[in-house]
Amino acid sequence: MRTGITDGTTSTTIGRGETVPTEPSAKAVADHGQEEAAVDVAALLERGRTLATPVLRAAVDRLAPPMDTVAAYHFGWIDAEGRPSDGDGGKAVRPALALLSAEAAGAAPEVGVPGAVAVELVHNFSLLHDDLMDGDEQRRHRDTVWKVHGPAQAILVGDALFALANEVLLELDTVEAGRAARRLTTATRALIDGQAQDISYEHRERVTVEECLEMEGNKTGALLACAVSIGAVLGGADDRTADTLEKYGYHLGLAFQAVDDLLGIWGDPESTGKQTWSDLRQRKKSLPVVAALAAGGEASEELGRLLAADAKSNDFENFSEAEFAHRAALIEQAGGREWTAQEARRQHTIALQAIESVAMPESVRAQLAALADFVVVRKR
Repeated sequence: MRTGITDGTTSTTIGRGETVPTEPSAKAVADHGQEEAAVDVAALLERGRTLATPVLRAAVDRLAPPMDTVAAYHFGWIDAEGRPSDGDGGKAVRPALALLSAEAAGAAPEVGVPGAVAVELVHNFSLLHDDLMDGDEQRRHRDTVWKVHGPAQAILVGDALFALANEVLLELDTVEAGRAARRLTTATRALIDGQAQDISYEHRERVTVEECLEMEGNKTGALLACAVSIGAVLGGADDRTADTLEKYGYHLGLAFQAVDDLLGIWGDPESTGKQTWSDLRQRKKSLPVVAALAAGGEASEELGRLLAADAKSNDFENFSEAEFAHRAALIEQAGGREWTAQEARRQHTIALQAIESVAMPESVRAQLAALADFVVVRKR
């Protein structure tokens, strides 16, 4: 099988006839230069938080008790005892993209705020449900909602956030709001498809690289694609412009998820807020695992045998740290770690190429490029 990549990247065969991409071409890297270096990414992220958070909090306040309190805990606004908190509310990449999206269409960043809030609500709906389905007990360095408030509240609050997302957009009562809501609904359905694929893959011995990329494109790429187009739609951009911005966001999402996959195995718990070997504990068929299994060779074959046995084990939760470390070492020896890092860089390059064809202020283009760089080079 071939990936069908025709953007000037190099590729390599990693096993069983699968040809997969490796590094972006030297020309693709050189074309983008270093002009983004002066952009203050922290300021862009903070602007997204500053403009979106008051509207987000007002939306959450509409929820009936105790859902309003549970949601406030999830967002880090209060602690488990209900006291005000300044907990980590996440990276705020999606709100930042939504505001830049509005500016790309020539509108003020404030025009993108309802879109930023709607996307953030959908994102957090997915986190609440994902944490429960995956059994994750920690997010952003503290106990997850289902652990503190119970599974029923995690489900209810997640559902409520999804409903609020559409409400925030549709109450604008404009043609643009209707277009934005359609894009958000389509992205949400793709996100749910991706989560369903992710769960089903945990119970399969083999998943192809193409299947994994499709799953991650749904699970992560679709909502980031929506984030970087929704502000433009609210600002009056035509569908061609919005679609091109979505392409940037989709490939940025794949880069984002590739980095997440690396952090899910080798990330520092102090930075990620999750357990060591988090994705291995959950039997996730993430990119490093899938690439390693497809690579062939001694390490790949041993990894395949171990993971096949793991899938049938009733004692998986009692595995020692050494057993998880051994699996991680096999993934690295088989080339899964390096391939995934290269894939993140490749997707980053495609994302940057997409926005070259969109007419927008050059300062906005540089900021979008800087945010793409931030996504690929991070520790959490």
